[in-house]
Amino acid sequence: MMQPKKTKFRRAHKGRIHGIAQKGAELNFGQYGLKALEPERVTARQIEAARRAITREMKRAGRVWIRIFPDVPVSKKPIEVRMGSGKGAPEYWVARVKPGRIMFEIDGVPDAIARESLRLGAAKLPIKTRIVSRLEGL
Repeated sequence: MMQPKKTKFRRAHKGRIHGIAQKGAELNFGQYGLKALEPERVTARQIEAARRAITREMKRAGRVWIRIFPDVPVSKKPIEVRMGSGKGAPEYWVARVKPGRIMFEIDGVPDAIARESLRLGAAKLPIKTRIVSRLEGL
């Protein structure tokens, strides 16, 4: 599971995800990518599940790049604990994803396999996505 080695603060505010992605909105590494179409917090477990689905369909050929990193801690109080006495302990890590952000990129596999593997990876994520390719821009 992905998580930061070290953080400046143990707990973070929830915040809101405003606007569209400025950084990470174009393909930089591979020929095909999975682009987010709505704002959402994606957990480290969901990222890992999508990565496994993509690499399994590709039969470990080609290369996969993960363009998002879960760096925001989400805290939770234990079950049946009364209100007060501070914020809960960090429970899991999330990446805040804006619309337009490229989440995964792949390269080195044929078009049909690339699209199918990204479709299977998208099924593991809690947001609507679109498969984009470098070839569409030509």
